[in-house]
Amino acid sequence: MNAHRPVLLEEAIEALRIVPEGVYLDATFGRGGHARAILARLGQSGRLIALDRDPEAVTAAAAIDDPRFTLRHARFSELGGALRALNVSGLHGALFDLGVSSPQLEAPGRGFSFRVEGPLDMRMDPTRGETAEAWLARAGEAELRGVIKNYGEERFAGPIAKAIVAARTRGRIRTTLELARVVAAAVRTRERGQDPATRTFQALRIHVNQELEELSLALPQAVAALAPGGRVVVISFHSLEDRIVKRFLRDQSRPQLPERLPVKAIEMPQPRVRLVGRAIRPGARDVAANPRARSAVMRVAEKL
Repeated sequence: MNAHRPVLLEEAIEALRIVPEGVYLDATFGRGGHARAILARLGQSGRLIALDRDPEAVTAAAAIDDPRFTLRHARFSELGGALRALNVSGLHGALFDLGVSSPQLEAPGRGFSFRVEGPLDMRMDPTRGETAEAWLARAGEAELRGVIKNYGEERFAGPIAKAIVAARTRGRIRTTLELARVVAAAVRTRERGQDPATRTFQALRIHVNQELEELSLALPQAVAALAPGGRVVVISFHSLEDRIVKRFLRDQSRPQLPERLPVKAIEMPQPRVRLVGRAIRPGARDVAANPRARSAVMRVAEKL
């Protein structure tokens, strides 16, 4: 069992309003911090379904020997299908803890970190998809610039893309530290305390794993699977994720009007969800215990 403590753990569990006989979804099992906290509040007839696209997380889930718990190896876009295969509907709550996990960052072989030498993999599911190394070897300068700018919000995306293309003429970029050195040479200045490669590595990880597309596909499936009164709780760690979550929940909290058709007031469709409270951010203690927590934002909505 990993001792890693999830960010906003108590706040997320509180927001789910767990009922002992309820059925819940942990869409991002990771190392099971949220799952164990949910199981601790469930009664004997309660049930928890967990998903994760990372085979190492699936292996870690084997440590939970509990008949109320079921885990499936699946990505976000497969959420609805995974629940149907288990004959699960009418969820009382669904939880998403987005982004890369600490165990993934800390494993050099996964290629997520620019601080340690490792292969440029970056796939959350190493059993399928293209590695960051393979994509870097084939992407054109314009595509490189677009990904680094849009997913990394990197103002030096142009120089970085040029530097990567130039570096490829000397040989394939194969490791994390090789890429970090290329990026560092192209970035003229950076915020205090932030490595020059931070934004580029974020961009590549998001692109390789199609994280924003997967999130956009998962949120409507999660809301559709909720019973009335069920809640969706989403913890994001950067502005691109949070923007998708905020807009989706905002749109779902408004009446879904048919396009170009007049609707009488009495016929106005009802919103699908109501927003619960304001966005929640971690306190000083959470940030001190885990520096990654400083960018976390939690949003909650309840199905009507």
